[in-house]
Amino acid sequence: MTATELPSIDMSFELIRSKFHDPEFLNCRGLGGEVPLYIYPYAARQEDQVRALTQQLVDDNERERQAKIDTPNIVSFDLWSVFISICEKRGILEKMSALEEKRGSDLFLQRMQSRMGPEKYLEFIHGSFIERYGEPKRGRDVLIITGVGKIYPFMRAHIILESIQPVFSDIPVVLFYPGTYDGQQLKLFGTIADGNYYRAFNQL
Repeated sequence: MTATELPSIDMSFELIRSKFHDPEFLNCRGLGGEVPLYIYPYAARQEDQVRALTQQLVDDNERERQAKIDTPNIVSFDLWSVFISICEKRGILEKMSALEEKRGSDLFLQRMQSRMGPEKYLEFIHGSFIERYGEPKRGRDVLIITGVGKIYPFMRAHIILESIQPVFSDIPVVLFYPGTYDGQQLKLFGTIADGNYYRAFNQL
């Protein structure tokens, strides 16, 4: 499905909100044995609107949980924020500009990709999740992954999807993707070939 065929962002988020409260979705039923991975594609020009609505969705969910309302636990991680946090923890954030200038952009990118593989992102996300909520629990938790456009080219969407399967296999994982996904090929921003991935459900 192309970005022009998608419903409006406001309508999409109403559908997402409803889907996140669906017991069938929360309990990963009706998937035919497939992993509960979903991709929500949207046009890159809608990034600011999607970001604001995502934050509103998470904030509303937090208020509902604090009010003891029966509601799922919606958790969101931004890949760029995860990247920055890991770099800060490893003491390399302030050195990155000098390293890029010294080695050149191509070598700098290769160095960062080799040192910051997908396992680093998933280790951070999983550890932060457990610290706040305990182990992921089917029927309770939904994980949203954002920041795919911001983290490119340090990390690619299909690599994160492949790596996340064994870590969060018991709960729905939704990748918010600024581009297109036809059930096989990911195109970041609708133009950049971003790898193939066959196991995710297109939208919700």
